[in-house]
Amino acid sequence: MSEPTDSLSPADALGIVLDEHLRWIGQWHRAALYRGGRGGERVSAPASFAAWCAAASRDDLVHQPAVQKLVALHEQMHRQAKLVLLKAAAGEPPTEAEYESVVGRFDEFVVHLRRMERAFGAAASGLDSLTGLRTRRGMQEALEREHNRFRRSGQTFCLALCDIDRFKSINDTYGHDIGDRVLAATAAVISRSIRSFDEAFRMGGEEFLLCLKETGADEGFQVIERLRVDLMESPVALPDGRMVPVTASFGLVEAIADQSVDEMIVCADRALYQAKNSGRNRVIRYRPDRPAARGARRSGAEVA
Repeated sequence: MSEPTDSLSPADALGIVLDEHLRWIGQWHRAALYRGGRGGERVSAPASFAAWCAAASRDDLVHQPAVQKLVALHEQMHRQAKLVLLKAAAGEPPTEAEYESVVGRFDEFVVHLRRMERAFGAAASGLDSLTGLRTRRGMQEALEREHNRFRRSGQTFCLALCDIDRFKSINDTYGHDIGDRVLAATAAVISRSIRSFDEAFRMGGEEFLLCLKETGADEGFQVIERLRVDLMESPVALPDGRMVPVTASFGLVEAIADQSVDEMIVCADRALYQAKNSGRNRVIRYRPDRPAARGARRSGAEVA
């Protein structure tokens, strides 16, 4: 009897689904190969997966592509497995191709299920499963903590918004799998380019936020400019040997008195918008006295 999944996290519930299917595949083997199909129909669809799907539907996850793929794999696997059992019950043992088809679907189902289990686990911990960076969950708390330290000590800090240039075009040209590879590669460059005490977050989509601690605007600009160049010089390799060039635009803002974290993000976003409209692949510094002033271009970067 399976454990109820309603009160479990998505990752824990998928763990139960996996356990039930590992038991099921053993029973299916015995029924298909040794028992003339008898007995296998009792476990042809472990109940935990239907319960997990119902919970996913309530949480509005059922329309996510990864969930839809898992559901489709599950349906195909059990349909093929049932056909094998029906033939075995009629006295026809499965052919090698029929057997391998079910086992192949099972392997694919388990791989995708484990991937989703890790993704849900990472999401619960506040980490983005694709990039390894922290997500919005916990970001506000971390930024408020740095802002409070600024107000107590007067030691300023900077926020920078990063947006991958023409990311939609990358997805449209190469496909979403390559788009995911570009996101992961960008996050890796960010992690190695910023200083060990700085923090980086994935805001969502192709946008990232960086918190540069104990840093004024001039030093912050140098850090982000190095990151911009590093990204530009780190194209992403495709399986066929082609290289996808990657650049990003940045909006940078320094903390000032009487400005909240949310207001800082808005200012960084305005600077990012200007960087995009000025030709992309550059850093724009937000200045409250001259938020939209013309800048001096230097090696593809620009200072507002």
